[in-house]
Amino acid sequence: MSTQPEAGRPLRADCLFCRIVSGEIPARKVYEDDDILAFHDIHPAAPVHFLMVPRFHLENLYDADLRYQSLLGKLFGMAGQLAREQGAADGFRLVVNNGRVGRQEVYHLHLHVLGGPEPLGSSILHR
Repeated sequence: MSTQPEAGRPLRADCLFCRIVSGEIPARKVYEDDDILAFHDIHPAAPVHFLMVPRFHLENLYDADLRYQSLLGKLFGMAGQLAREQGAADGFRLVVNNGRVGRQEVYHLHLHVLGGPEPLGSSILHR
């Protein structure tokens, strides 16, 4: 059972990641539990590239106040384990695009986890 403040809240029908969480849109899952879902990015920017999202709708870090510290801790705490399991054994990058200026494209909080066998380029992730 989830301990997150928004757990059990209806997902948004107009949100791509809510539709993935609900199973309406298929995804190649990396990990899932009551609080989070991790799945492969459909346009990978690195050999290892997956997303981690809360299982409820939370638009971005502007909305993630201290009520969500447990969720945010879990997202960041699981990132290393999942990155290593997916093949990023010698380092990885976490990217959170937030808001229009931060080039957030899907307004559902998500972490990009990127890595692979070789060092990543120095560019900032955006499309």
